[in-house]
Formats: sequence, structure tokens, C-alpha cells
Amino acid sequence: MRRTGAALAATALLGGGLSGCGGDASADPSSPVTVMTWAPMNGQPGSEPGMPALAQAVAQSFNDNGGVAGHPLKVITCNEQNTANGAIACANQAVAAKAVAVVGSASAYGDQFMPLLESAGISYIGGSGASNSEFSSPYSYPVNGGFQTLLVGNGEQLAESGCRRVAIVRPDTAVGDSMYTFLNNGLAKYNIVAKDVPAAPGRTNYDQQVAKAIGTDRTHDCVTTALDAASTQTFIDGWRQAAPAHTRLAALMGSFQQSLVDSTGGADGPLEGALATGWYPPDSSPVWNQMHAVIKKYAFTNNSINPTDPGVETTWIAYEVFKKVVDGIKGSPVTAQTVHAAFDATGPVSTGGVTPPLAWQAGNLISLAATPRTVNTDVTFLVVQNGELTESHAGLVDVSGPLTAGN
Repeated sequence: MRRTGAALAATALLGGGLSGCGGDASADPSSPVTVMTWAPMNGQPGSEPGMPALAQAVAQSFNDNGGVAGHPLKVITCNEQNTANGAIACANQAVAAKAVAVVGSASAYGDQFMPLLESAGISYIGGSGASNSEFSSPYSYPVNGGFQTLLVGNGEQLAESGCRRVAIVRPDTAVGDSMYTFLNNGLAKYNIVAKDVPAAPGRTNYDQQVAKAIGTDRTHDCVTTALDAASTQTFIDGWRQAAPAHTRLAALMGSFQQSLVDSTGGADGPLEGALATGWYPPDSSPVWNQMHAVIKKYAFTNNSINPTDPGVETTWIAYEVFKKVVDGIKGSPVTAQTVHAAFDATGPVSTGGVTPPLAWQAGNLISLAATPRTVNTDVTFLVVQNGELTESHAGLVDVSGPLTAGN
């Protein structure tokens, strides 16, 4: 069960004279609060240009409605380039710009950039969940449960859907090894052990992995993909050619999304009937109405923003949480230090039903040795029905039990 701490007033811990490096927006309402959003933006696999683009649209919306803590919000963006050097460059830029926080960003290189943010006292709020450092650094405030919750949830979803043989196609990396372990945690109470099919990301052909995963193609056989989005699309091409008669396809949200369903034929394509595990409700849920309205008003012509993308959705949540927490220190200086203190003191914070209420105090942290900053263990079970990703199980599903098994 999720543990919920009592709400604390951030202002009780914040002295009006707190200041320091890493940002200093004074109580003067004309002074801006600066934050950064970074992500790979250069069009290669793993790129998330919609995340910085949405951040800029959200800033316009906030500023048209009083700003943040009474200040205008200034969002600076950075192309992380999906490299360690790119992540380091973005972190250094955030420090140089005296950003009070990095909000709603994507990078797999937390081990490289997080020490730079920590030394400057800059919080990393609502990252995409792509690195373990996001779930271990005391300066990180994750809003989703990372890939580990998706894998555990996917195991539960597959077993509850009638799968009796499960194969996972996952990256042939150390992270991929842990993906296999977490999937088995979700399958454990059903006495199922997954067949492991490691695959190098970025290949131009996955026919061999498709064949190995499908195996004898019997009733109640299932295959799930945990590859990145671009590799999953290549995998689906091989799946379409193999055309298994009985094996059911599944994936993690992020590996595929509604745009891939549409591009592969919708209800007449190979993803009809496929299962998916996500962090958040589907795009059709009314919980996303406000995000859609902001995109329509402030970024209608920006084709880089895909509202069904989990990275874009995470950025939306991160900024909503940032505003609610920082609004609590209105009247005091908004600095990296006061923002960090506010996040340590405030919660639970409502996200309007997109996630459970979020708080990052000790009593809210999940007992996971490798990822002790995990606070959200909810996922959603989805299915492609009539060409649309819809809920196969109403509402959020808490997978904290199997997630923490053995910890």
C-alpha cells in the first residue's frame, strides 16, 4: 500500500533571507523565475523535442495567469543530444543561468549530470524516468515510477489477460537485464518465468528476435517489447511479416504509442488487440483536457508536440507540480535552495488524477534499495481496441507489492 504523509507548509521552513547560487528571484514580482527543460532534440532515435516545446507553451499559460509565486516564469531549453556530453553541457548551462530547477526533462545520463545539479543546489523535478539517479538523488523529485514500475505492471497485466508463456524482447544492456528481472517480479505470483530475448537497440532488422520470441506460436503465448520507440517500430515490421496466428503482442508505453498504432493501420494493423502498460491514463481521458487546451492555445502550430507521448505528458505533470509547490513560497525569494526546501516540505500534491497525489518526504518513499526516491507505483493497463489505446482496467493500478518483493 502507498504511504501518505501529512501535508507540511513549505513556508514554515523557508526564511525570507535564504539565497545563494543556482537562482535568485527576489520577492519583487517583476523578477523572473528561471527554469530549464532539456531533452534530445536532434531527430535521432530517443529524441523528445515535444518536451521543451511544451514547457515553453506552459510558461506562456502560467504567465498569462499570474506566473509562478507571483513571478513571471522564464523557461530556457537545451538540446541534450542523447549523449553524456550533451547532458553535462545542459547541466552546466542550467547552473550558469542560475536556474532554480530543471523541470520535465529527459536524459539517460543521470550519473553524469546529477552531481553537477547537486553541487549547485538545483532540483531535478519530474524527469522522464530514464536513469537510476532520478530515483536516488535527494535533489530529484520523480513523478512517475520509471521503467521498473512499467515492467512489473506489464507482468501483472499479461498474466491477468491469460498469458501463460511470456517472452520479453528487451535491450541487451545492463538496464535491459534489470527489465527482465522486474517483469518476472510481476509474473511471479502466477508462477510464470519469462523467456528472455535480448536485442541490440537500433538494429535495422529484428526478424531473428521476432522468431525467437514467438516460438511455437500457441494459444496463451504472449510477447512484450521493452525496446525504445524506434527499435520497437522496426520490431513491429518483423512481427507483421511473421504474422503469428495465436501469439499476442504487448509493449510498454514509450515503446509504442497511439501514433504508431495509427501509422501501422489502426484497427486493421498488427497492433489491434495489443496490450500496453503505461504510467498515465490514455490521451482520451478527461484528465488531459487542460493540457490539450494549453497546446491548442499556445502551441497549435508546433508539430513537435505529441500529446500522447509519455515524455510530453511527464513534462506537463512536472510543471503542474512545480507551480503548486513553488506557489507556496510566494512572498519569499524563489531560489534553487528555497525550491529544494519547498519540495522537501510540501505534499501530497494533486495532479488532477493523472497520478496519485505526490509527496517526497521519508514516509512517502518506496522501499526499493536501488531507487529509494520512488514515490509513484501506479500504472495503467491499456489495450488497442478499434485502433485506439483505451483502458483495459479502469483507473490506476498500484504495483508496489511485486515491485518491492525481495527488497
